[in-house]
This record gives sequence, C-alpha cells and structure tokens, in this order.
Amino acid sequence: MMAEGIDRFAEQGMISPARMRVVERNAVALGVTELQLMESAGRALAECVRKRNPARVLVLCGKGNNSGDGLVAARYLQHDVTTDVCYLDTPDRSPSSRHNLAALNSCRVNLHPFQCRDDLLAMAGLFDRADVIVDALLGIGATGNPAEPVATAVSLANAARARILAADVPTPGMRADAIVAFHRPKCDDATVIDIGIPVEAECCTGPGELTLIPKRDPGGHKGSGGNVLVIGGGPYQGAPYLAGLGALRAGADIVRVASPVFEPVPDLIFETVEGHAIGPEHTEQLARLAERADVVVCGNGLGANSHDVVLAVAPYCKRAVFDADALRLPLPRAAGETIYTPHAGEYARITGVTLSPDPVARAETVRCAGLPATVLLKGQTDVIADGNRVRFNRTGSPAMTVGGTGDVLAGVCGALLCHLPAFEAACIAAYACGKAGEAVATDRGSGMLASDIVDRIPATLFGKR
Repeated sequence: MMAEGIDRFAEQGMISPARMRVVERNAVALGVTELQLMESAGRALAECVRKRNPARVLVLCGKGNNSGDGLVAARYLQHDVTTDVCYLDTPDRSPSSRHNLAALNSCRVNLHPFQCRDDLLAMAGLFDRADVIVDALLGIGATGNPAEPVATAVSLANAARARILAADVPTPGMRADAIVAFHRPKCDDATVIDIGIPVEAECCTGPGELTLIPKRDPGGHKGSGGNVLVIGGGPYQGAPYLAGLGALRAGADIVRVASPVFEPVPDLIFETVEGHAIGPEHTEQLARLAERADVVVCGNGLGANSHDVVLAVAPYCKRAVFDADALRLPLPRAAGETIYTPHAGEYARITGVTLSPDPVARAETVRCAGLPATVLLKGQTDVIADGNRVRFNRTGSPAMTVGGTGDVLAGVCGALLCHLPAFEAACIAAYACGKAGEAVATDRGSGMLASDIVDRIPATLFGKR
C-alpha cells in the first residue's frame, strides 16, 4: 500500500525517454499491464482526434509500442470517422502492438500494410484525402533522420493538407500541429494525458531502474567495466572485502583493496598498507591509488581514528562512495560525484538530526538537508535523495540486519558509479541488493550471510529481465 504523502515526491515537467522507460517498466511491475497503458493512451489519442471533427483520419504506425497507441486509437475511431491505418508490415513488431493490430482485423478500419517506399507512394491518395494524420511511427527515443520506408511516410505526411497529431513525440522530421503526450511531456508544446500510471512507479525503485544499466561494449578491454578502489579495514577486517566483492559482482573489472589486513580473496587485488590501522603515513600511497581508480569506496571497517586520512585522500578521488566510518564531520567529498550511504545513526552523527521512523518524513528531511552528495539512507525503506529528487526503495528482508550487508551495498554502488550518475547508481544498488537479499532469505531465512547476497547480485542486475 502506498505511504500517505509519497505523491509529493513525484517529478513534474519534461521527462527523458530513458526515464519514461523506467516508469513504464515499474508500472507494469506494480500490476498495470503494458496493454492497459496502451489502451489508455490510444483512447485518449482518439478523443483528441475527435475534437478536430475530421471526416477521415489516417493513422501511421511503425512497429513499436508507440504504433500500438495509434492502433488502439483507430479502434476507438472506427464508429464515427472513416479510418485508414498504414502500418509497417514487419515480423519484429512489439507484442502489444501485434495484439492491437490483430484486434483491428475485426473492426471497421481500412488496413494498409507497407514494407517499402513504393508501397507508400502507391498510397499517396490516402494522405491527400485525410483531414487528420496521426503520427504513431517511432515514439520516444527515436533520433536522427528516419530510414526508409518511414522517411517516405514522413515526407508524404508533411506534404499533405491534413493536420498532424503526434502520439507522445513527433517522428524526427515530421511536422506536428499538435502533440499528445502520455503521463508527462517529452518535448515542448505537448498536451499531457494521464494514462493511469501509479505514482509509486515514479517515486519508488523497481525493475525499471535496471534498464538504465549500460550494455557492455563488445570491443571493451580489461578495466573498461570499471576500476574500483576500496579503502578500509584494520579494526574490522572483513568489511572492505565484502565491499570489494560487491563491486566485482556488480560489474567492475578491477577491484583493489587497500587495507592493513590481508584476506585471501584471489579475485581482489590487495594493496598492502603497513601497520594495524590506516594513518597519516599512508596518505600519499592512498592518494596515488585513488587517482588511478574510476571510483573509490571508502570507510568500510576503517574505525574512528582514520578520518583525517579520508579527508586528505577525498580530493584525489574522481568519484567516491563514503560509507560507515568515513561518515564523520567534516564530511569528505570527491572531486566528482559522491554518494553517502548512512544508516539512521550515521545520519544523526553527520547532521545532528534524529530521523522520524516515517519514510515520507525521512525523505523530506534528507532532501532538505543540503548535504553535498547523493544520500542513500539505509533502513526498512531506503531513501535516496540528491537535494532535488527522491526515491524510495522497499526491497529487502528483515534478515538483512546481519553484519556486512551495508558493505556489499557500498561496493555495488561503487561499481555502478563507474558508468552512471550518482543518483541512478544509488537507486539501482539499493533495489538490487534488496532483491538479492529477498532471494537469499527465501532459501536461508535468518541464517543469511552478507556473502550470500554477493552471489545473488549478478542475477538481479544482469539476468534475463
């Protein structure tokens, strides 16, 4: 059930194609099917067409879900408007679009498949006779000049006398007399239609966040997946190694652990720090290592007496995740993007504020705190905030109170921060670690180990979705 007041954190205004894909995927995970969203969008699109009182409408459809919106609109227009549908005839049509195309076979709609430029040129009369043309060819995410035969469809539509109504966004190069945007605008001058996406799809993390993870470069080399340095250990020797393993399992190629204590973990590169604890004599060594890393994860198992070193090394970090004992005043900050990962006690230590147990009140407090980084506040419901945006993460298990789970989370944040902005990296890390913990709890209940979570991270982040 949605927490009361969560809607205050829903974003407004323009939304990017990538973010819209996240929201749509999250809506589906919350129980609103892709077909339901398409039905709502198509019906609203048909109503906007009717307001123009056309005698004849031409709907131009590609092969993706945007085309499905147009196909649904055609079904709603069939009873009172002469409706022609020109659709790209291709076997790789999206499943939801294919479903709605099949439904039109039983409707009073004229279907005109096209496969090439010549097919469209033979249909030029349809463009000339239309009063309204609905552009449902490509949809969000389309860039550059469209290829044939879509380019010819654009050219014929632009030359027609009809008013052109674009579904969500105009196809590149298409003139648009009006734009009907679904959920939120993706470009200027759009009329926005609510299609029933739950507010939690915007405000809470979900499987949609995983769509933001960049694909591996097939031509990549060792290190292109990310080079992470973990600084920690001494008083608590296992913590930096759990963070390092979390980073490896989240996709980093090279993970070094700079620590006074050696653990025989062959997948991690050990950087020897002499002595029993990290101190000022190690600053130069750690600064050199930090300069070589894409991201530094710092604080895991460090103890309370190394903070001056953390402050001295922080400016040498391109990007950083500060966790556990690194979260002390004055707060360290990397040269680039920074993530802080406190629990409620650590948050009180760095701000002097005791947090409410209510997630919504917590979120408002964290958002307004003015901290110079993205904050991932750990709890039964995690709160991720960057001073402007807020997300709630509700994945996880009570069994995750076992020691070391926060270290794994910090490492996962570090790996994702190699390739993503801090806010997105923190959201994905919180969601993935929680889902991995849920999977472990199903098998092992309260017998969970933090290292068990490490092994479930790849399936959560990179498995079939």
